[in-house]
Amino acid sequence: MRKFSRFFVPLLFAGLFTAYAPMTHAEIQQQGYGNTTHIPVDSTKHRSYGSKVGNKALNAFANLTTGVLEIPKNIINTTNQSNIIYGVVGGLFKGLVHTAGRIGVGIADLVTIPLPTKPIAQPLYIWEDFDVDTTYGPVFRLDKCQEEPSVVQAPVAEPVLAPAVIAPKPEPIDNSKQYNQETNQKLDTIFKKEMMK
Repeated sequence: MRKFSRFFVPLLFAGLFTAYAPMTHAEIQQQGYGNTTHIPVDSTKHRSYGSKVGNKALNAFANLTTGVLEIPKNIINTTNQSNIIYGVVGGLFKGLVHTAGRIGVGIADLVTIPLPTKPIAQPLYIWEDFDVDTTYGPVFRLDKCQEEPSVVQAPVAEPVLAPAVIAPKPEPIDNSKQYNQETNQKLDTIFKKEMMK
């Protein structure tokens, strides 16, 4: 066993660093030297083979080392969803199952590092969306997104809109004469009644 770990551990770290170097080099080139603005790139569309394999190696390493954190995560989440007794017992069992799942995903990713596949476990890392249960998707889906050359597009002319037609304002209707006549007649009748008393 000691001989195996002597060979396997340095090989693992050499693979991780070899795969990680192209990713950092691409990010530095993309940002520009001395440029303070960061241009976000859709990580699923524009990635090279080295960055895909590097991300897969990092995911495998993260799943292998942090898989045991599924136990406290599931205890906490199950307790929050139900009561403390069921949370501890059910969360412990659920955490053990997800720990085995994460470690299995890490081993599968580690064995198939040269194949750029999409991640199996969601959320990708255990610390992302801590309150969401871990789910497992289809295995060995190839990441077919290729690096596309940047295409400069001509500016699109905006369509010319016709000016809006404004309807003329209607003339206000003057009801003041009618209102004044009705009011005057009412006041006259009230005044006459009062005078007769």
